[in-house]
Amino acid sequence: MRWALVKVCLAVTAMVVVAFAVPLGLVVQEMASDRAFSNAERQAATIGPTLSITTDPGQLRKAVESTQMGAARRMAVHVPAIGGSGPVEIGTTRAGAHAVEETRRMGRAMTARLAGGGSALLQPTALGSGDIAVVEVFVPESEVSNGVATAWVVLAGVGLALIVGSVAVADRLGARLVRPAERLADAAHQLGEGRLGARVPEDGPKELRSAAVAFNSMADQVVELLANERELAADLSHRLRTPLTVLRLNAASLGDGPAAEQTRAAVEQLEREVDTIIRTAREQRAPAAAAGGGAGAGCDASEVIRDRMAFWSALAEDEGREVRLAGVDRTVRLPVARPELAAALDALLGNVFRHTPEGTPFAVDVHDAGDAVIVLVSDAGPGIADPDAALRRGNDGGRDGSTGLGLDIVRRVAEATGGDVRIGRSMLGGTEVRVWIALDDRARVGSGGVRSRRVSRRKRRG
Repeated sequence: MRWALVKVCLAVTAMVVVAFAVPLGLVVQEMASDRAFSNAERQAATIGPTLSITTDPGQLRKAVESTQMGAARRMAVHVPAIGGSGPVEIGTTRAGAHAVEETRRMGRAMTARLAGGGSALLQPTALGSGDIAVVEVFVPESEVSNGVATAWVVLAGVGLALIVGSVAVADRLGARLVRPAERLADAAHQLGEGRLGARVPEDGPKELRSAAVAFNSMADQVVELLANERELAADLSHRLRTPLTVLRLNAASLGDGPAAEQTRAAVEQLEREVDTIIRTAREQRAPAAAAGGGAGAGCDASEVIRDRMAFWSALAEDEGREVRLAGVDRTVRLPVARPELAAALDALLGNVFRHTPEGTPFAVDVHDAGDAVIVLVSDAGPGIADPDAALRRGNDGGRDGSTGLGLDIVRRVAEATGGDVRIGRSMLGGTEVRVWIALDDRARVGSGGVRSRRVSRRKRRG
């Protein structure tokens, strides 16, 4: 593209230079010729007054020699025969007799080409007797073309400079067009090879800037889609922990025997496989912001909590856990999809069963704060020593039976509405997880900055 643009510019400039320089050179040549013959006419006119007074050869010779052309032996006077005297020719003559007679007959100035080079200007002049004399002025070829060669050289130099300048400008312009296109193509190849961090500088012409912006936006969308898919794979795998917990608890109550041991071994193997899937998906995810889980959806929080508590209450009864449920006797609408809220509750309650001893009581409370709904899950267990570390997504594999994704599922559900998750000390003496879910736009705006900062921190850690 770059060389094609240079070639086009070279051809166009060359045609423009030829179209203007050649006619201009011809005009200069014509002007030089006119200047030379105009000067000759003026020199011939200086003899006119003398011829109108006298035809004496001596007087005419003196008049001719007194002029510039006569002194240079470039002027001659042809006087016809008058009375009984014959024709008189004064000065150096170069034109033929036929050209002189033709000028005298026609009565106007003529130019005759000479065999030896140059031209002769023949100017008719009336005499006092009524006859016509002819004044001849020699115009050499050097005078006719005086300055023409210089003009052609100047025009050629100007034309060459224009061509070189246009080629240089076209080359720079071509480079300015080609470099952004090459960067865009290179970034596309990198993205196709799997290097998701490839981006294009948004510079160059307007069209290429638009293409760069579109490419970067597409690359960001690809990264985000891949991140969402990996997050979904990790989260779906984590949801398997809930039935696995049930299986593990039921297997623990089977007693002794080969079948019971095989069942418990199979459950442990399945838990390890699920943990491996979760960690693999987490390690491969791109550093992009997690998508909100329930924006635009809705469900009745009380109904979902009652349903999930009916499931977990059976396990709590088997382990001798006391359960308290409050605030679910009325409808509480949340801008969260039912499956997402159910997954968040299962993650919280699964942590209670997984990380507290059997017989530890727990409670679930729902509070309607007007612009938000607060869900509290508290227990009487040993508590969490480092709440901030517990809220950080994932772990390094050092905690057996835990992938660190449960609280992250809860947090993403809350932050999708503009809320948040906090961990503290419960009234029962153990851990209290507070899930704050915003209900209106004011709450979303008020917590947007907090959410953005948290997402940014997750990006930097990624």
